[in-house]
Amino acid sequence: MKRFSSCLYKKCSGSLWSIRRVSTSEDVHPKNEIIAYQNNLFDKEQKRQKETVGRIEKITVKYIGVPENVTLSMNKGISTPFHCAQHISEMLVKRSGLALIDDTHLWDMHRPLESDCELTFMHAQYLPDPYHFNRAYWRSCSLILGAIISKAFKTNIQPTLHSFPSPNVKSGSFVYDVELSNLPEWIPTENELRILSANMVKFAQKSYKFERLAVSEELALDIFQENKFKKEQVPNIAQQSIDKKVVLYRIDDHIDISRGPMIGNTDLLGRCTITAVHRLDTKSGHLYRFQGISLPKNIMLNHFAYSLLEQRAKKLNAARWVDQAQNDTYVPQFSREEIAT
Repeated sequence: MKRFSSCLYKKCSGSLWSIRRVSTSEDVHPKNEIIAYQNNLFDKEQKRQKETVGRIEKITVKYIGVPENVTLSMNKGISTPFHCAQHISEMLVKRSGLALIDDTHLWDMHRPLESDCELTFMHAQYLPDPYHFNRAYWRSCSLILGAIISKAFKTNIQPTLHSFPSPNVKSGSFVYDVELSNLPEWIPTENELRILSANMVKFAQKSYKFERLAVSEELALDIFQENKFKKEQVPNIAQQSIDKKVVLYRIDDHIDISRGPMIGNTDLLGRCTITAVHRLDTKSGHLYRFQGISLPKNIMLNHFAYSLLEQRAKKLNAARWVDQAQNDTYVPQFSREEIAT
C-alpha cells in the first residue's frame, strides 16, 4: 500500500485569493498525487472486471415505454441501460436518469445488465411515481457536492469528506458532512456560498457520467487510505453488504462511497444553490454540514417559489448518516400516499 506524506494542493497565484476561505478558480487544485493514485486503482479494477466477462453472451432486454415497446438483443455483463436507450430514442438518452429492471430493481444507467430482463426508464417527470428518481437525484447532488468541496478551499485548509445522510427530499436539502482542518469556527459569507453554487453548476455542465464499481474491502481501504473517516466506514459497509463488496462511484476524478443508485450523468442537474453550512459537534469531532437545493434540468420554477425552497434549505437538516446496508429494491411510493390519504 503506497503512503503519502501530504494531501495539500499546490500553491496558486495571489490574484485568486480575493475570497476569505473559498477559492474562486477551478484551476487552483490540479489532480494531485493522491487523486491520481486513487483513479489508477479504480481504472485497473474496472479494467480487470471487464476482462472477466470472457465470452460474450447475448441477453434479451424488453423495453416497456415511450415511444414504443422494443425488444433488444444486448451483451451480458457489457451492455447497460444507457446503451439500450441509445438503440431506442435520443429522447431517452437525454432525459433518463435511472433504470428499473423487471419492475423490481433500481439500476444505474451505466451499470452492465446481468440477465434477460424487462427495462423501464425513470426521469424527473416520471409519473405517477417520481419518488425513486428524486431520491437518486438528491443522492447524486450530495456526491457532486462532495466533489466540489474537496477542491474548493485554499491550500491551508484541507477538507476531509465524512459522508452524507440517506436522501430525503422532504428534508428540504441535500447534504454532505465534512471536516475542515485549521477552520474551527467558520461561518461562510454569501459570496462564498455563491462561489460554491457556481462551481457545482459548472461541474455538472461538463456532463460527467456516474461510474459505478463494486470493489473488495481491501481495495476500498487502499483507495481511501488518506481519509480517516472512510477507512473507519469501509469495514462496516463491507460487513453489512451481502456480497461483502463496497460500492464506489466516480465522477470526473472524484471517487466516493455510496450504495446508490445515482442518476446517469451530471448534466441532469439544473438550477442549484448551496444554501448553508452548519457546524456540528459529533462523536467524530467537529464537522461542517454543507446543505443545498437543486432542481433537475428542464424543471421550471418561478423566482419566488424557488426562493422559498432556498430559505427552507438554509435550516439545519437534522438527517442522520446514511445506512449503507439499505437495498435498492423498487417499492412504489404513490400507492403508499394514496393509502395514507
